[in-house]
Amino acid sequence: QVQLVESGGGSVQPGGALRLSCEASGKIYSINSMGWYRQAPGMQRELVASISGGVSTYYIDSVKGRFTISRDSLENTVYLQMNSLEPEDTAVYYCHANVSPTYYFDMDYWGRGTLVTVSS
Repeated sequence: QVQLVESGGGSVQPGGALRLSCEASGKIYSINSMGWYRQAPGMQRELVASISGGVSTYYIDSVKGRFTISRDSLENTVYLQMNSLEPEDTAVYYCHANVSPTYYFDMDYWGRGTLVTVSS
């Protein structure tokens, strides 16, 4: 079993910054990718940013230039630095990881979510 524990959410004014963290623990042979999804009220969950192989990154267009995803492989932790936050970024942010508990297969795991509120 693999657990993902998120931290770093909160409330901030427009233009502010927050840093989300997510640490993976448990039975881990390798972590294939980690990322952050978000879900705003009444909206579908969407992929915000992901990192695979430690270097290959993806960002949704609306956060390019404002958010940065990074990963500490030794600590099995992924970070999302969010700058120039906008009210439209308000959502519950979920950590996701594709993990191989053994050499033979992989599984998707989710954190419980952390709320980010951007409001004046």
